[in-house]
Amino acid sequence: MARAKVLGKSILLLILIIILVLFGLLWFDYLGIIQAKKIFAPVYRLAGLQPQTSTAPSSPVDLAEADLDNDRFAKRLEALDIRSEELDKRENDVATAENNNTQVAQELEDQKKAQEEREKTFNNQVKKYEDNKRNTEQIVQWLVGMQPQAAVEKLMAMPDQQVIDVLRQAEEDAQASGTASSTAYWLQLMPDERVGQLMRKMQSKPTTLDE
Repeated sequence: MARAKVLGKSILLLILIIILVLFGLLWFDYLGIIQAKKIFAPVYRLAGLQPQTSTAPSSPVDLAEADLDNDRFAKRLEALDIRSEELDKRENDVATAENNNTQVAQELEDQKKAQEEREKTFNNQVKKYEDNKRNTEQIVQWLVGMQPQAAVEKLMAMPDQQVIDVLRQAEEDAQASGTASSTAYWLQLMPDERVGQLMRKMQSKPTTLDE
């Protein structure tokens, strides 16, 4: 009786071991670790499962194809890196060009302002000259209408440059009207020292003179 019980337990244990082995094989085949699809195909269909069909590249052809794919992927990465470098360089070139354009625009703006300032200065000088010209013409007309001695007294109170401008304008007016100039007579009534000073300055033909 005891022997029968031991034998029964051994058979059950053996059956359990077989079941565990078959289940392990079935699980490993499903995971793709071992190849037992033909044996367990009916079991898969019965259970409604799809076995793992991916295999590791163990053959030389598979290994070569895997290396080729890796090379293609590496070349694509390299091409992307080169493209990225080209884009970075183009971006830097664009930034440099923009900076140069900004600098050129600033220089042109500065030149424009400088030109406007020169024109303004020139116009002021022209206006100043024209105003001085009109003022001198009025003074000449005023002096010509006075007695010579009174005119000389007015001239003696003027700065040298203004006296020179008045004398020259008087000469121009006399030549334009065809009349005798009063400048010679005015100079005769002035002190010799002042006349000599005026003659020296008139001969040098200065544009501006200090008093």
